[in-house]
Amino acid sequence: MQNGEIAARGLVLLGCGKMGSAMLEGWLKRGLPTSSVWVMDPNPSDWLRGTGVAINEELPEDPAIVLVAVKPQMMGDALPVLVPLGNGSTMFLSVAAGTLISSFETALGPDTPIVRAMPNTPAAVGQGITAIVGNANASATHMDQAEELLSAVGEVVRLEGEAQMDAVTGVSGSGPAYVFHMIECLAAAGEAEGLAPELAMQLAKATVAGAGALAMQASEDPAQLRRNVTSPNGTTQAGLEVLMDEGNGLPPLVRATVAAAAGRSRELANG
Repeated sequence: MQNGEIAARGLVLLGCGKMGSAMLEGWLKRGLPTSSVWVMDPNPSDWLRGTGVAINEELPEDPAIVLVAVKPQMMGDALPVLVPLGNGSTMFLSVAAGTLISSFETALGPDTPIVRAMPNTPAAVGQGITAIVGNANASATHMDQAEELLSAVGEVVRLEGEAQMDAVTGVSGSGPAYVFHMIECLAAAGEAEGLAPELAMQLAKATVAGAGALAMQASEDPAQLRRNVTSPNGTTQAGLEVLMDEGNGLPPLVRATVAAAAGRSRELANG
């Protein structure tokens, strides 16, 4: 990132909360010069002030990218200052949940290159996964630039169309919260079986983290990994017979959970 187009033309980061800060930290570690970054944020953190990037200063005339990382409800106040950069060669990359590409095209102009992205909160520790999709004006170069930027905080996948973004929201966007609740439930169940609360939580966290790491690194798929630890008529099988029940177990519950989140995503987008 040190000698590319983004470094030469500049990058504007609109909003530098947890997600914006995680991305900025990743870019700087990869060599993006601080002199190439402009941040617009009404309440800059001490960490941000210490990075050396330009904060709330006059923007470059033709930056390579504007990354929009403000909350959707703040979009109306934040976007107007960026309108002069629309309909040009500046690519707008949005990580704002629930804001359609068409909304940006209306605000910035129909010829604006726009890429919409859905990251998730593990990006804060470099373990996120982000889905991206571009409009008709987003070139292959724009998509590659978006992927380069977002890969600083984890994996990046490309969607076939924006309609898939609601399902992505239901699975990976909201998914970390489901896993956190799974940890809560697993720890509470351990307490119910006689474990001390601190020990139960330690076991639950480590088990979920370790299983996730194994699932990412192993050559087998999760179904085979599950079979590998399930001895016939053993303890794991006894637990799985409850968890995998097609009527009252995890399969219908997770389907309903993801469907509810995806449905809400559609409602918010169509406002």
